[in-house]
Amino acid sequence: MANLINDFPEILTNCRFYIELKLDGSTDPVDAYFLECKGFKRNQDVVEVCEVTPGRWGEAKSGQVVRTKVPGNVKTNNITLRRGMTKSSTLWQWFNAVEEGNWAKQRRDGSLTIYDQAGNPQAIFQFQGAWPISYIASDLNSSGGELQIEEMEVAVEVFTRDK
Repeated sequence: MANLINDFPEILTNCRFYIELKLDGSTDPVDAYFLECKGFKRNQDVVEVCEVTPGRWGEAKSGQVVRTKVPGNVKTNNITLRRGMTKSSTLWQWFNAVEEGNWAKQRRDGSLTIYDQAGNPQAIFQFQGAWPISYIASDLNSSGGELQIEEMEVAVEVFTRDK
């Protein structure tokens, strides 16, 4: 019974993750820590193929209609990254470079790593060809005590799970 418990995989919590982006002009190994990450989704279209077989079906004088579903195009959603705003302008500069028409040179690769309770990486999601499509700074309120939040939506071409 003890071996069964030790072999059972740990359920990962969603509060221990780390996003890594490699951006132009950055000398740090990591450009930002994020509070929230949404949209890591990959799905596949379903293509329905309809064909008529040569064999008769029941009382019909023509063949039987057969519908088959086959895999179609794979799509990757955009991801949304949120963090407490810092003095770093790296994310803004990345967005601005794309806005100025430099988007082909600004596509970046990155990863999302989720850790277990002991701090060991257990799930690593890689993304490639990412570039920012929107940048939001949260509203300001002089009577509030909330963190200033910086949010960026990023278009992603490829999304895979490595571990």
